[in-house]
Amino acid sequence: MTGHAFPHTTAPQAVFDPYRFPGAVIDDHSQTTHTPHGTPESGDYFLPAPNPCRRVPMPLEPEDRRRLDLHAALTMAGIAPLPGDLDAIDALCTLDDSIHTALRRWIARTV
Repeated sequence: MTGHAFPHTTAPQAVFDPYRFPGAVIDDHSQTTHTPHGTPESGDYFLPAPNPCRRVPMPLEPEDRRRLDLHAALTMAGIAPLPGDLDAIDALCTLDDSIHTALRRWIARTV
């Protein structure tokens, strides 16, 4: 078995793409490099947590609530619905709560 020798060069490497390497230092533009994720840049600030008392009361329709519950059950089970499955999910959400409860139980595989 013969090994392949990789050419060794002393040429400078290309500039790192800041989107692929967010912490990479770019010598020519050190003032424009982005900060690591989670660290605010100067002038940025964190938004305050939402106040539940100031929420606008907007009740969900039963069909919308069942759709959210079904998506949550699928997500917890690790099942990602495909774009074509959205029509089937819409049709299932029009069924009543007892059928929807059975659907969620089947997805979670619990009795």
